[in-house]
Amino acid sequence: MTNQSDSIILIGPMGSGKTSTGRILAKEMDFDFFDTDEEVVERTGVSIAYIFDVEGETGFRHREHQALMKFLDNDNVVIATGGGIITHDESRAIIKSHERVIYLKTSIEKQIERATVSDKRPLLIGTDPASKLQELMLTREPLYEEISDIKIDTDERKPSEIALEIIDRLI
Repeated sequence: MTNQSDSIILIGPMGSGKTSTGRILAKEMDFDFFDTDEEVVERTGVSIAYIFDVEGETGFRHREHQALMKFLDNDNVVIATGGGIITHDESRAIIKSHERVIYLKTSIEKQIERATVSDKRPLLIGTDPASKLQELMLTREPLYEEISDIKIDTDERKPSEIALEIIDRLI
């Protein structure tokens, strides 16, 4: 496994900017960028919504954990995780053991604005997005807080600004 200081792990709710910020951060640091959701889709050849339909959230979280483990075998990486990865006990423990875990915080309002209902957001399909996002935040926010080393509010900020703040705070 990689040296803990070589990887930067981005956590936070859907719509917090983990993927957009992560791509910019990796480029700025000359690191490789990986996204657990993209890896699961690439490995399976199907959408996240399909995996949720066939295997349920538990099956998806297992696949997401496998993607995380694959990425942590690399040096100098930025990893954008799915919003719910912290609900998987093993994933949460592994993330917590790292020294550079960045929690990208965002409001429910911004999540609604950024995280439109699509097959990439199966937890929002067939629900009232505001209610569902509030419910998810109640259970997940304490977990994000518990395992993060740095917390950054992403409301009203561009991914490039967030990436530069991360770099400043890591130095």
